[in-house]
Amino acid sequence: MCFDLDSEPPIPRISGAAVSHDDLVLESEDGNKFAAFRTLPDGDLSTGVVILPDVRGLYRFYEELALRFAERDHAAIAFDYFGRTAGAEERDEGFDWKPHVAATTVEGVQTDLAAARAALAERTGATQFASVGFCFGGGHSFWAGSNENLGLDAVVGFYGALSAKDSPNRPDLVEHGDQIKLPVLGLFGGDDPNIPPADIAAFDAGLERAGVDHEIVSYPGAPHSFFDRKQEEFAEASTDAWTRVLDFLATEPVEVS
Repeated sequence: MCFDLDSEPPIPRISGAAVSHDDLVLESEDGNKFAAFRTLPDGDLSTGVVILPDVRGLYRFYEELALRFAERDHAAIAFDYFGRTAGAEERDEGFDWKPHVAATTVEGVQTDLAAARAALAERTGATQFASVGFCFGGGHSFWAGSNENLGLDAVVGFYGALSAKDSPNRPDLVEHGDQIKLPVLGLFGGDDPNIPPADIAAFDAGLERAGVDHEIVSYPGAPHSFFDRKQEEFAEASTDAWTRVLDFLATEPVEVS
């Protein structure tokens, strides 16, 4: 997984921010029941955010991230991938996520994403929605931008997995990035052996062919999973990445002709 179980997002808490949160069990269109964590700001509302976690699914890091979004007036919901194989109950530290990741499908992730987005929409007046994903979830967040039926307006990925080589349950963004239709923000570690520069360049070229508004940023020397409070050496990259995310969410969607 990307982060230790006690890791936290490298984002300052806003003292006194009024937010609410709740643990949910959602049901997707195909009947799957899965866990989610929803946060709501108390006040003005900006873009709604659907968070796609890394390979371990829903755990504390992403719940904290949802709270940090809500403190900044973005309603957010983080959801779990493994309702079909592991149920919706809370898991302990010994959870073996690998066979459950192997059992996921692109269709299943998108079906659950749609249900999570609907659960966020029903409690808010948000008119714009974006997905924000990490690692495995980053790749799926990018690929969600190819499906206009999900109700998203933009997609964000932190070190999103780009290649489907040896991973048939993942979209291949190296070959098919030109199928994305929504604005994209991609944030990568320049020293990430899992996502080589050639794959990032191919993804960028695909987005260019698609004619979508996009920004691809690679932080020199930063590893995979640099966006972590424990990674003090890369605090500057984390701060820049978070600023870019907030700026991106505040941008009006660009129509693609």
